[in-house]
Amino acid sequence: MADKKVVFIAFAIEDERQRDFLKGQSLSPRAPYEFVDMSVKEPYDKDWKDRVRTRIRRSHGVIVLVSKNSLNSSGQKWEIQCAKEENKPIRGIWAYSTDRTQISGVTTYAWSDKNISDFIDSL
Repeated sequence: MADKKVVFIAFAIEDERQRDFLKGQSLSPRAPYEFVDMSVKEPYDKDWKDRVRTRIRRSHGVIVLVSKNSLNSSGQKWEIQCAKEENKPIRGIWAYSTDRTQISGVTTYAWSDKNISDFIDSL
């Protein structure tokens, strides 16, 4: 089996439950990947940013859970910017079927096993 892919998840804290659903998908024994994130309530201190950058650097790619909550999430915006600075592949996934919020510079797809696994396979 190939090495396990590490995928960083950037999400607004209000979408934590959707993050949990996404992480649950990696529990499948066939899934050669793991998800990591840095969820905290106050994503402002320098130590947090240093730790996030280290985790993003170690990741093969970044999935951004996109929702209306993303527009006001300073932590998620910073994670996306960091991923771009580190030249990591980014895929936006809409967190909810009824929410089609757009984030500038993030190409976003519907939440489906195919859209998620195609991205991971491309890493």
